[in-house]
Amino acid sequence: MSVTFTCSIDDGHPSDLKVAELLARHGLTGTFYVPIKNREGPPVMAPSEIRALSDQFEIGSHTYDHCFLKSVNIVESHFQVTEGKKQLEDILGKQVKGFCYPGGKYRPGDVEIVKASGFKYARTTVNLCFDVGVKPYEMPTTVQLYPHNRNVYLRNFAKSGDWMKRQKGLGYAMLEKDWTRRLYALFDHATRSNGCFHLWWHSKDIEEHQAWGELDRFFSYVSTNVRPENRLTNGELAERYF
Repeated sequence: MSVTFTCSIDDGHPSDLKVAELLARHGLTGTFYVPIKNREGPPVMAPSEIRALSDQFEIGSHTYDHCFLKSVNIVESHFQVTEGKKQLEDILGKQVKGFCYPGGKYRPGDVEIVKASGFKYARTTVNLCFDVGVKPYEMPTTVQLYPHNRNVYLRNFAKSGDWMKRQKGLGYAMLEKDWTRRLYALFDHATRSNGCFHLWWHSKDIEEHQAWGELDRFFSYVSTNVRPENRLTNGELAERYF
């Protein structure tokens, strides 16, 4: 046994292409969750860019226009999930198997819509986990790549349940004040425990915080410590464990 690494990048921002270059440089893969457009205003990659990205990485759906499903009625939720999938498949010319809930905001009924729409798995924003969970349509993560303060981890821990399973991760998150040291501490725990380390982020945030160097160094550390066969897309991770 050894540590498994997966990563996912949300929102389809054009700077995802820079992330893809870094991943490829270090022999890593990942999953990019792309809406067709973003109702909040940020740009989304052009269809040609999405197709180019799909040659090497997994592309998943992120609703039609980055809609927080919990904030809309069930009819709109159905449209967001199904239309986002359809248009992304039209762009790619192939099936889209993965889905990610924007903002991690969803209801049980939204999960059922995702299942009925033909997705094979879905990812949440639940953090501090070192496994894939037991629900293929509510897969958790380990940590978001962002300089959060400790209160953010406490809030996510409190509202997301599975406290016994997640308490070790919370301990490491609270121990480290610096967000980059926190990232390595969580990864090192996953390595020692032969767990799954799932990193996720928005590439726009990396650009805004000028954190490309930190990301590059962390990818180098990951590639040194994770066997090639355990560097998985979210879809490959779901296939392996569900």
